[in-house]
Amino acid sequence: MFRRSLFTQAVTLSVLSATAVTSFQLQAQQQNADSTAAVERISVTSSRILREGAIAPSPVTSISGADLVDTGATNIGEALNELPALASTYSLANSGNSIGTAGLSLLDLRGMGSSRTLVLVNGKRHVASSAGTASVDTNTIPTAWVESVEIITGGASAIYGADAVTGVVNFKLKKDIQGLELSATAGKANDNPLANQKYTFSYGQDIANGDGNVAFAADFATQNDINATERSQTRTSYMSLTNPASKDSRDASGNTIHDGIADKITFANAGYYDSSINGNFLLNKVWYTFNPDGTVRPQNMGTVFPLDAACVDCEFLNLREYNDLQPAFDRYSFNLKGDYDLTADLNLAASAKHVVSKADSVNQPSFFEYGSALQIQRDNAYITPGLAALMDANGKNSIAIHRFNKDAGRRMEENTRTTDQFNLSLSGQLTDDWSFETFATHGRTRLEQINRNNLIRKNFAQSIDAIKDQNGNIVCRDVAARAAGCVPTSVFGYGAVNQAAINWFNTSSLSTSAIEQQVAGGSVSNSTLFDVPAGSVGVAAGVEYRREQSDSMPDAFAATGATFLNALQETHGKFNVKEAFGEISIPLLTDMLLIQDLAFDAAVRVADYSTIGNATSWKTGLDWTINDEIRVRSTYSVALRAPNISELYRPLNQTYFSRLQDPCDLRYKQNATWAANCAALGIPADFVAKATGASIEGRSGGNPNLKAEESNSHTVGFVYQPEWIEDFTFTVDYWSIEIDEAISTVSAQDILNKCVDASNGLSAQFCDLIQRDPVSHELKLITSTSQNVAAQTAEGVDFEAGYDLDLLGGRLKTKLIGTYLGSRKTFSFQNNPSQFEQRAGTEGEADWQENLSLSYSYDAWTATWKTRHINGVSLYTEQELAKNPDPRDLMSYGSYVLTDISLGYQFENGVNWSVGIDNLFDRGLPGVSTGTTTAGASYDNVGQFFYTTVSYKM
Repeated sequence: MFRRSLFTQAVTLSVLSATAVTSFQLQAQQQNADSTAAVERISVTSSRILREGAIAPSPVTSISGADLVDTGATNIGEALNELPALASTYSLANSGNSIGTAGLSLLDLRGMGSSRTLVLVNGKRHVASSAGTASVDTNTIPTAWVESVEIITGGASAIYGADAVTGVVNFKLKKDIQGLELSATAGKANDNPLANQKYTFSYGQDIANGDGNVAFAADFATQNDINATERSQTRTSYMSLTNPASKDSRDASGNTIHDGIADKITFANAGYYDSSINGNFLLNKVWYTFNPDGTVRPQNMGTVFPLDAACVDCEFLNLREYNDLQPAFDRYSFNLKGDYDLTADLNLAASAKHVVSKADSVNQPSFFEYGSALQIQRDNAYITPGLAALMDANGKNSIAIHRFNKDAGRRMEENTRTTDQFNLSLSGQLTDDWSFETFATHGRTRLEQINRNNLIRKNFAQSIDAIKDQNGNIVCRDVAARAAGCVPTSVFGYGAVNQAAINWFNTSSLSTSAIEQQVAGGSVSNSTLFDVPAGSVGVAAGVEYRREQSDSMPDAFAATGATFLNALQETHGKFNVKEAFGEISIPLLTDMLLIQDLAFDAAVRVADYSTIGNATSWKTGLDWTINDEIRVRSTYSVALRAPNISELYRPLNQTYFSRLQDPCDLRYKQNATWAANCAALGIPADFVAKATGASIEGRSGGNPNLKAEESNSHTVGFVYQPEWIEDFTFTVDYWSIEIDEAISTVSAQDILNKCVDASNGLSAQFCDLIQRDPVSHELKLITSTSQNVAAQTAEGVDFEAGYDLDLLGGRLKTKLIGTYLGSRKTFSFQNNPSQFEQRAGTEGEADWQENLSLSYSYDAWTATWKTRHINGVSLYTEQELAKNPDPRDLMSYGSYVLTDISLGYQFENGVNWSVGIDNLFDRGLPGVSTGTTTAGASYDNVGQFFYTTVSYKM
């Protein structure tokens, strides 16, 4: 659908002209004891053909397990998310932004969505951790057994099945566990209360005279939470507010003429004035608030910015108080595995795991403003004489109070995930040339989510509607509620809400989810099927059956809409898929001028889904060895992602859209088309929206008529291993990914804009999703469902360099991993390819990212130095700036560099002791970031962190 960019063509041409090669894993050392010795055939990530030597047919980045575990991070996913190819979409810092996701650590290749990255363990699927999706929580991976993590770029559906749209992350676990290994790590942040601890245990031994091996591993990790107010850098509330000096105007057609002056200016000590933990209300154009004793007074407004409902150096709602930088988190993991050689050519293996992770997400308290403001009657028993006089003077029988119920308790979400998985496999040799494997897995994840301090709306309304009875006692006005135990309370001033009333109107809600996965399959492989002049043809083929089921059961009482929690409905869905796949590797040429070896690879997978029907994915590639130093390789693949259970079957659930810009609002009309279409809706030209200052109710759900997404991926690159520099490798890979029919939920703002965007009149497709009040024209309800309407494209260059050398009596190991992101476009609507957002170079998607690692070993000492660089980013896309070139004074973040160091000593008795400092130079967050948004989690929000590890190996 989209043309290849000049960047694509230029990079491809330059790579090929420079005889560039895609990255590959280094060849295994040849077993050359004698000329007749058998050559070991090993499994290679990105191929099912057992090959002679570990030459991967696709670009693969490999990271050792030790490099990922030996850090101050609480889990392995936090360390992985620092790699340039991965985006921090779901990390501990930002996983609490959605309901039921706190504590998840999901992987997202290229920032194109965690649902498009397939996570495998030993090349096999793993049960998901997030209801309705296929996303795997890396907390379920046994850290003590991780040998390496391999990242494959580009579509790999032909090899591994659906979801490998942007690539695969494969955790390779150690096979032969011998002896006892123990480790304990403790860490503490320098300028805040965050602390963590990690403990691992592993034991394995051979059995039956070496014919088998059994092993057990356990690990525990924990960290406490920290709030934004507990760090000096994140304590201050910043806000971008309308710049009174900006004088943008409109031309005769209603189009905006920008004056080059920032429309918004960033202020410290700023926030919204239209809500308060004390309670406040607007009366005769004056905002009033309450003292802790309930007396009323005018609110300190400081410098007011009415268009933003905000003020500076005033009494404002400090939302930083409700922003947790890191959640409280605990993980327990138990793993058992064993294998036994039934014969010399037949191996039986089994494994089981039990993982429990707990994460607490502390959120904002219940709040009431604008349409949901608290209606307080004149005869309320808690009204002070001063408030009574104020109401009487203004002829008011009631007032509408805005309030953040901090004194009624912050809402807390406690998430407990339990994952159990069982694997069984039988593998071996059918003949000298044919190998086989059959396997079956069963996995189950259960989530229990407890929402505490969940306000019951009716009970709260009854409590605050307090009067005095004939005896002068303060009681609830509603007689029936009084008989049921209603406890009256004041809401005038922070601390006014009493505990007895809290017990009456707050409740705890329990929601559960269950995910089940069954997979069974078998495959055969032959790397020497028959000979051709250039070598041996290799093949692999197999079949696979997979069944997925996900059930989400929200709290029955909360689902009625009676509480402050969103009224979510039950989601039930399941599907199965039957697949057959094949792969072939054909040597084409050998021992010719400039061609040491040239091979063609191809793979195809045919799937039959119970939901979307038939789907086919395929892959081709060329592998060209020029000489012993240079290899060139290119791949092209078509991959598929079937819609997941949530996207298909999620019912229309209640949600809220915050602080939208109504395109029919006089202040936001951008052009004459909007003005004409808003008039066609019957909305007056001078309409100024009030409801958009708060949250607009919405409905969001799935769509059973979705189709599969399709991606087209291309890679080309080179690897250089000069014979004249021992232990040096340099790799460059160009890659491009295009996703069509991308599943997305159209945003509420897009729905509003698309309703009035068309020059030929209103768009029924979008206007029908909007409900307005027929009299006030205020927004009442917006409905959004999953659709195959979007598209994404991305292209860039990955590069790696490694050099190991002897130095000053020791050994220095160096490794550089980097990515240049040349383009990352998102198309909200694929049928309009001229309208897109170029996200390369924006927050969370820097154009340049590099990781440099230096490790020096001398005698029993080992010192490491790791530096991570994120290039400067814009806070706006090019397209956003084309529409408005001066949106804000703070428009970019500069380059960001973090350095981690560690020092370890290996004792002769098997004990190893090390100390480390993450963020050595205490690099702060850029700009006004808290590091808790999807994009902002790329930056460290903990600060300088000290840790020490003691381990023992016997």
